[in-house]
Amino acid sequence: MGFEVSDELLGTFVPVLIYWAYSGIYVVLDSFENYRLHTRKDEDEKNLVSKRTVVKGVLLQQTIQAIVAILLFTVTGNDGGDSGVKPSFIDLARQFVTAMIVLDTWQYFMHRYMHHNKFLYKHIHSQHHRLVVPYAFGALYNHPVEGLLLDTIGGALSFLLSGMSPRASIFFFSLPPSKPNNTAYHDVHHQLYGSKYNFSQPFFVMWDRILGTHMPYSLEKRAGGGFEVRPKKVDKEN
Repeated sequence: MGFEVSDELLGTFVPVLIYWAYSGIYVVLDSFENYRLHTRKDEDEKNLVSKRTVVKGVLLQQTIQAIVAILLFTVTGNDGGDSGVKPSFIDLARQFVTAMIVLDTWQYFMHRYMHHNKFLYKHIHSQHHRLVVPYAFGALYNHPVEGLLLDTIGGALSFLLSGMSPRASIFFFSLPPSKPNNTAYHDVHHQLYGSKYNFSQPFFVMWDRILGTHMPYSLEKRAGGGFEVRPKKVDKEN
């Protein structure tokens, strides 16, 4: 009998491995100035936290996520591989779209509230904004309470409400952000002029558009190589 790894175990740890592999690609690209949104000098001078601290913070959050995932899989006892019934492509598509909408909705409103509540921003969410110049592996760098509320509970809700199996979750939680909600889009949010805009993550930007917190931008070539994000307008009412 060959060695088998359960879908639950894969669903817990494959997204973590993909996260670091995907981030590693960006680390390599960042070594080339032509692919950067900020210069290395800006990254070193503006960020208020070291990369070593960021790595430790991300690993802590991923440890918490792994524990919650194992507990969730144990409680639900939902292993699509044991049912003998393979979901159709339409079923999988429906589950993925549902999970995306649930996760985007949860994260938009939680994220926006953390900006509007001064106590939560000062003591919790401001930790994430120590990265004024964000980079790929810092995406999950935040306060443990925020990680639990925003990412871990949001992920659990998207899994439960979509009805996907642990096997499907392997692929869903390994998805990178979508094209509309990309690096530049979130970079706007990390700048002073955009701190009240572009709350949406990780897939769509629909809630920003619907609720008036969307800040469009353009990418302009920077002298010396690379690009910089330029906001197209700022709605001062927000």
